Amino acid sequence: MKLVTADEMREMDRRTIEEWGLPGMVLMENAGRAVARSAEEMLEELAGGRVVVVAGRGNNGGDGFVAARWLHRAGRDVEVCLLAGGEELSGNAATNYAFARRMGVPIHERADRELLDERLAGAALIVDGVLGTGISGEVRGAAREAIAAINAAPAPVLAIDIPSGVHADTGGILGDGVQAHTTVTMALPKLGLYQYPGRERCGQVIVAPIGISRELTESDELRTNLTLAADAAGMLPGRSPEMHKGDAGRLLIIAGSVGMTGAAALAGLAAARSGAGLVYIACPESLNDILEAKCTEVLTLPMPETEARSPALAAEEPIAEFAADMDAVVLGPGLSQHKESAELARRLAGRIEPPMLIDADGLNAFAGRVEELGDRPGPTVLTPHPGEMSRLTGRSIGDIQADRLGSARAAAEATGAVVVLKGAGTVTASPDGEAWVNPTGNEGLAGGGTGDVLAGMIGAFLAGGAPALGAAVAGVYYHGRAADLAVQPGMRGLVASDLLHVLPTVFPPA
Repeated sequence: MKLVTADEMREMDRRTIEEWGLPGMVLMENAGRAVARSAEEMLEELAGGRVVVVAGRGNNGGDGFVAARWLHRAGRDVEVCLLAGGEELSGNAATNYAFARRMGVPIHERADRELLDERLAGAALIVDGVLGTGISGEVRGAAREAIAAINAAPAPVLAIDIPSGVHADTGGILGDGVQAHTTVTMALPKLGLYQYPGRERCGQVIVAPIGISRELTESDELRTNLTLAADAAGMLPGRSPEMHKGDAGRLLIIAGSVGMTGAAALAGLAAARSGAGLVYIACPESLNDILEAKCTEVLTLPMPETEARSPALAAEEPIAEFAADMDAVVLGPGLSQHKESAELARRLAGRIEPPMLIDADGLNAFAGRVEELGDRPGPTVLTPHPGEMSRLTGRSIGDIQADRLGSARAAAEATGAVVVLKGAGTVTASPDGEAWVNPTGNEGLAGGGTGDVLAGMIGAFLAGGAPALGAAVAGVYYHGRAADLAVQPGMRGLVASDLLHVLPTVFPPA
């Protein structure tokens, strides 16, 4: 499913009205009816009660008037608190204000904080129609007071299109934002609904068709996607009952240093459980016995090491020679930031031709040298968390997190690699600008080792023949899905190996 910016949504509205000939009044009518239907469903669960629509002067307020009119027609106890005077409205919002008033919907104009607190205190359901997708600056004045009043009220909130105060493109909170139980978004979901912190404000997201054609909503010009289960399944490499371990893919993982054997083991076991036929771990020779004990199903390759028991430059030739026969390579988990190991990582990245995923200390080896990643001879996937992205690009973590989608796209363009910017709402971007936002996963992934599991999963998909973008998008989706299955009610923490136990159950049948 496509995700859209506020500008992209406005352009679709414009084309629908001007090129397709569907009046804006029809779009508003359809939007308001969709809100009313969701309100009815919520009221059924709430056993009825009074509905208060809080309306601003823009089109979201217009949608609110339509919703109020339909709820009134259905016999519901509904009223509108309008933050402006009726004479201040214009266009379709003004028309629907007049319709609602003529039909007998109670409308309180110029509703201030005192009135809002009074009317919202006894509401069973609040409909948020204060602000829409058009705002980008900090919310002030009557709108901010209304948001505060809505959040202070005990009733659940149904937001129209996007919770008021949430930036439609970034998910940022513009001073203050409504906390919704449910959000009915029109035609397509907005980016801010799936980027944090906005994601936490929208509750359940319902996408309501309002009459915009599929030619527009499925256009290739829309370059951002929300990963759904069918998308992820379609990106997995194929499997046949007749395949053998060589057909399933040979993966080399270059990983491990003293104190960090767990990273190598988690990546290796995750790759095996994600379908790789043969998994090898090239590790410092003194750690080989430890990894043999940890990873029964994974093959180990003891390599020359530094005095700090991390991979040494002398390992370059044997690793490069072995990698030439692999279907894919993972570079970096637990590699250490030893100067010699970092140099080894850069050399191997520059000469190994099979598809390569670079993670963790493999990425740290390129801190301040991000342009060198563009010299990779084969397909590449980079999987930084925000701290690693900051070290790679020289940008602050705050700047990266403020525009995660733009940050991932910029890094992909600069490196020619598929970039997976990890974190809540993980973003995967390709060099041509296509991007995917992931909806799965939970706070249980905020622990050491979970990124190593992801590296192994994506590595397995690369080894199985999936293209870099598909392997990354599918890996991120199923990694999050594993976390969703692994977390049980009452659990506070999740360890990375918990993901390994559920991995065989997360994938669709071959």
